[in-house]
Amino acid sequence: MATAKKAAAKKSAAKKKPAAKKAPAKKAVAAKKPAAKKVAAKKVAAKKPAAKKTAAKKVVAKKAPAKKAVAKKAPAKKAKAKSTRKPNAAFMKPLTPSAALAAVIGASPMPRTDVTKKVWDYIKKHKLQDSVNKRNINADDKLKAVFNGKKTVSMFEMTKLISGHLK
Repeated sequence: MATAKKAAAKKSAAKKKPAAKKAPAKKAVAAKKPAAKKVAAKKVAAKKPAAKKTAAKKVVAKKAPAKKAVAKKAPAKKAKAKSTRKPNAAFMKPLTPSAALAAVIGASPMPRTDVTKKVWDYIKKHKLQDSVNKRNINADDKLKAVFNGKKTVSMFEMTKLISGHLK
């Protein structure tokens, strides 16, 4: 039996030696792959915390301006709520139109804003706005008296000319 055990041991040793030669080769390849995986894992692990840090910084950076913007908006809303806007008294003061302007808008005293509205209503009703250049108004006989005899007037010049006909 002892010889059988020795023979069996020799056979297993013989089997182990070739297996041992093959196994180290596999282990070396296997060792290289896990090492490569470990290095890659380390690189990925190194990249992930860096990404998290930058993401954390970005989040912090985004939150800080948002808080400032909210802080700026809140007082503005409070200021609007506290003071109600009142129209300028100069615009609301009733003014008497001249005879030439009264022929267009009527003789009753009215604020500047209403005078401008009525003049525009007259222009649109009679289609006096220039079709090519919408900023110009082509005067008819009634408006020529208001525009000091000018045939065509720009809308910005019109307000200046109308203010000369209000008292």
